[in-house]
Amino acid sequence: MAQLVLVYSLVVLGLAITCNAATYMVGDNSGWDISTDLDTWAQSKKFVVGDLLLFQYSSSHSLEEVKKEDFDSCNTTNAARTFTNGNTTVPLTEPGTRYFVCGNQLHCLGGMKLQVNVEDNHANPPTGAPQAQPAGGTVTQPSSKSNNPASVTPTSAGSVYGGRECIVMAFLGFVATMFWVVQV
Repeated sequence: MAQLVLVYSLVVLGLAITCNAATYMVGDNSGWDISTDLDTWAQSKKFVVGDLLLFQYSSSHSLEEVKKEDFDSCNTTNAARTFTNGNTTVPLTEPGTRYFVCGNQLHCLGGMKLQVNVEDNHANPPTGAPQAQPAGGTVTQPSSKSNNPASVTPTSAGSVYGGRECIVMAFLGFVATMFWVVQV
């Protein structure tokens, strides 16, 4: 039983450390699109290990992860990874700089590229996480997207999973496990 308590305690600690991740929808409502100012979007964020980038794009685009040299020149022939499904989630698993471009070189040259600087987590909440829109605020859709309210995609606001909720869930799991161990 002591070993089970030790193992579960390590799991709870691991959850508490990693539960501060955020999911960022790249470009917010505009998505991964030529009309999106991706530089400005990224400057207002603080990306940390454990966060996720959600790229949503139309069939006229793709997503390629490249090296810095290829990012600077919009060279799409040496991509490390290529995605074309229109809905791509990229986990940020280690600190460092990541580079993403549209597979259409003309789109990349037009600014459809993203540099993401990923910081080490150190178990701190993501202080640069997106903030919720003020009540009654309006979100405008770009002209290249549908203005149908049913097709509005969620922004990255409100996608931060705080440590308090994770610790409560871990504690409840611990109590349930102890109850189960005592029953056996």
